[in-house]
Amino acid sequence: MKSSIKRAGALTATVCLLALSGAALTACATHEVDFQGEGEGFVGPGAPVQAVLETPSVGTAGQDAADDPAVWASASPVTVMGKTTPGFIAGTDKKSGLYIYGFDGQILQFMPEGLLNNVDLTEGLSVGGRPQVVLGASDRTPGKTGISLYLFDPAGTGGNGVRPWGAIATDVIEPYGFCFARRGAEIHAILVGHEGELRQFVLSVDAAGQPVSREVRRAEIGTISEGCAADEATDALYIAEENVGLWRYGLNPASGAARTLVQPIAKDILVADAEGLTTLTDGDKRYLIGSSQGDSTFPVWRIDGTAPEYKGRFKIVDGVVDGVTGTDGLAAASGVVGPFPEGLVVIQDDVNDVGTQNFKYVDWRDIRRALGL
Repeated sequence: MKSSIKRAGALTATVCLLALSGAALTACATHEVDFQGEGEGFVGPGAPVQAVLETPSVGTAGQDAADDPAVWASASPVTVMGKTTPGFIAGTDKKSGLYIYGFDGQILQFMPEGLLNNVDLTEGLSVGGRPQVVLGASDRTPGKTGISLYLFDPAGTGGNGVRPWGAIATDVIEPYGFCFARRGAEIHAILVGHEGELRQFVLSVDAAGQPVSREVRRAEIGTISEGCAADEATDALYIAEENVGLWRYGLNPASGAARTLVQPIAKDILVADAEGLTTLTDGDKRYLIGSSQGDSTFPVWRIDGTAPEYKGRFKIVDGVVDGVTGTDGLAAASGVVGPFPEGLVVIQDDVNDVGTQNFKYVDWRDIRRALGL
């Protein structure tokens, strides 16, 4: 999301008055803190990393359109619209629909699905006896606001592609952030509203092969929020409140609104707007990567311990393709991801050098090396 208040003059951010002691919170006092914003395209300090390739520009020209990606890697090749690929990247054009890209950055499929904002995907559900990849996207299209759902059949052939499956209805007026999470055998769909609403659902399949959802948590984050990512191993749900900071909630919906402020908005660490979030597993280590949109950098925390540990920041600089500024969303996948042997991070680029906004592919090994992880 591009905030109308973040880059010119002083940015007013609301932050919680608390000692960063790790204690869970259900509410907090607030006060106004001035943050001195920078100009459009400003890039703050961070370890330099280069992207290795990029997608074509999204189809909606001249607008803030490309938003959020998701990455899926298959153990064996699959067919998407007649093309063989070891997986795909889904990416939203929030003015018009959903793109499906190959690991070479080329477009495999486009679905004119309306005003989709954030997208995520997961495995673990079968429809008609066939295991499926499930995609979900926060949908702001008038008359269908909620979570739009899609399926991909890894065993499909020929014209096989991502197809609409249904939706999760919600009372959120403007759906914004979205992520899937696994809790044991359950698949949870988590929606973040523009005004800071938090809604969590358990997703299942009925006898007719249609999606069934059950709301299991509703809470209020406070102010405009978007990015979310889950870590099942530590029962954690991370949410970025754009002008406040990074929160850690319990992934267990019974934890309600209790939360801990991991990182408040702060110069050279996390600059408003705090945007996308993604997790990545690297051997026995797990990391959370965020988007510090206000200075076009990416803070990284190690999250497999008792509390998140800040490890530094990186930035995407010019190289084979141009650098990255003003990122909305990002996503990562671990292990072998097509031609990326140890993981891939895909990042939305707000100001592309040629054409309109697009997505950049970054080899995880380059990030790990740059930060000494």
